[in-house]
Amino acid sequence: MNYFVRLYNKFLDSPQRRLLIRYLRKIVIPGFDGMPFYDVMKFFITGAIKGSVPTRASSVSFSFFMALFPAILVLFTLIPYVPIAGFQDSLIELMKELIPQQIFGTVEGTLLDIVNRPRGGLLSVGFLLTLYFSTNGVNSIIEAFNQTYHTIETRSFLRQQLVSLMLLFILSTILILAIAFITIGPIFINWLDAKGFLKGRFTYEIIMATKWLIIILMFLMMYSFLYYMAPARKKDFRFISAGSTFSSLSTILTSIGFNYYVNNFNRYNTLYGSIGTLLVFLLWIYFNSIILLIGFELNASISQVKRVRNSNNGDNNGVSPKP
Repeated sequence: MNYFVRLYNKFLDSPQRRLLIRYLRKIVIPGFDGMPFYDVMKFFITGAIKGSVPTRASSVSFSFFMALFPAILVLFTLIPYVPIAGFQDSLIELMKELIPQQIFGTVEGTLLDIVNRPRGGLLSVGFLLTLYFSTNGVNSIIEAFNQTYHTIETRSFLRQQLVSLMLLFILSTILILAIAFITIGPIFINWLDAKGFLKGRFTYEIIMATKWLIIILMFLMMYSFLYYMAPARKKDFRFISAGSTFSSLSTILTSIGFNYYVNNFNRYNTLYGSIGTLLVFLLWIYFNSIILLIGFELNASISQVKRVRNSNNGDNNGVSPKP
């Protein structure tokens, strides 16, 4: 161990390290607002370690799990106002695409019960209570953002609740629009095929590509609104940011990879029985919560580098995270 410590300390004082840092400071990745890759990563790693990302992700996961079904109740109360046939079936199919098969098989009965059982109107007491509880998931995300290692301003309790409610409405609207496009898209493509515009070629491929493009845009918009509206100080935050782009792609890739792992290599049911599915579901939410916080920390790091560099009047010696 002492050998590796001496080797590491020797590297810290070596000219090779200074050359590497000088090279990394010349790299500017698109979406980093012109900030050097090295400075952003220095702030990002510091924030990820000292900001207790895994602990905050655990808190978000639990709160999101508790708010999930109330949020679904709110969503399905709004669905009758969407004049699109087969909308509920498309929503179930979208969930089936993103949630691992074994997990979906467990929650499918609950989802179908929510879909098929008539709900109260928009002004009923039950709906308003459900709406309040469903905002807890968004509120926990804002709280997790506020606990970042980097300097982020906070709001009063009332304003934070209003922002949570507004974000819930925006996210629900994005989801409804995405499902509407997924539902209408194949109908429109089949109409083009029937009219001879596609000439019978690649119709299925076009439908699948369109569906996944809509899913990517849906996640991009959701993450962008979360990262832009959740922090009280958003002057330095872009709407379409590096963090929202990273989180959108990572969520889709993680869901696909996790789905493949659970369906082919998972042995949770053998070890834990029926409760194993619940553990897998919580693990899936936890991974996505980490992705959510990593994307925010990336945006916060870029914003912090910009503020420090501006306060230093563009000091060429670079910037350092707070101790």
